[in-house]
Amino acid sequence: MTLDKSPTDITDEETYWLRSQAVSDSPNVAGDGYFERHDVPFPEETTAENLPPAEDVAVGSDEAVRELDREALDEAKFIGKWQLTGSAERIEELWPELVADAADEVLWAAKAMTGFGYENLPMYDEYMITVYTPNYFAKRDVDRVRDHLREEYGVTKELLYKPDLYTAKGIVPDNVEEFGLSMAARYCE
Repeated sequence: MTLDKSPTDITDEETYWLRSQAVSDSPNVAGDGYFERHDVPFPEETTAENLPPAEDVAVGSDEAVRELDREALDEAKFIGKWQLTGSAERIEELWPELVADAADEVLWAAKAMTGFGYENLPMYDEYMITVYTPNYFAKRDVDRVRDHLREEYGVTKELLYKPDLYTAKGIVPDNVEEFGLSMAARYCE
């Protein structure tokens, strides 16, 4: 696959998302160089000392958030993503820029909802792009990526950051209370 086709134009059955790694020839996309360049600990180097602050988070009780963080540590599940929503036109505008940012190691990786995904994932009423960081315990990097999205691309909407652990556990807006959370996100900014 190449960047000559917008994710919103992809209607192949069962193709819900398009990953930046699938459209870029750059070995930097989701590569190891990102960790050193942005001072992000590798999963095997991440310890309890790297736990991000859980106090005063707007997404749930301190203890509930800390429990999920400990589970992420125990399972070495550190990847997470900022979730950007918008129209098909906005996704078409952002997608090639975000893929280029990943190739340049400004971002780690990205994934865009396809036209098929939009039509067949009823929980979404807008298109979505997710911008990944490799270790959500590295809060400085998580914030750097959020700031880049805001400053470089004028993203002004509220952004939610969801660790992959939350996705694997099936944490969604309809069941957040079961997990002691107020939203299906670790960071909301």
